[in-house]
Amino acid sequence: MERMRGFSFIEIMIAVVVAALLMAMATTAYSRYVFRARRADAHHMLMTIAHAEERWYATYNRYTDDMSKLGYGASPHAYYGLALTVDDAAAQSYLATAMPIDAQTSDACGELTIDNAGRKTPHRDDEAANANGNCW
Repeated sequence: MERMRGFSFIEIMIAVVVAALLMAMATTAYSRYVFRARRADAHHMLMTIAHAEERWYATYNRYTDDMSKLGYGASPHAYYGLALTVDDAAAQSYLATAMPIDAQTSDACGELTIDNAGRKTPHRDDEAANANGNCW
């Protein structure tokens, strides 16, 4: 009697389970990479605004909350919305905020901010979340 050559059903199922586990790990790692890459767009936008605010302050001795005066437009990728606020009547401090929109809203870092003192936080009230610098 001649033996049949090939794979048994159990061997095929084990290979499928291993492939599914590898795919699940790769998908998770890829999604974290995508969030981090999109976050770089927010970093660039916030740093550009911060530099423009300092140039504006050097000229007018006050900050502005009008991004069009800074010569800054919207992000070409639109993963983050921007807000710029000047804190007091003398306009001696500002806070620039990048708020995640659409697919980026599930990012663990949430809102990213930078102020006139150079403090960078995922959220102004959440210093602990930024303690290890993962978001910036």
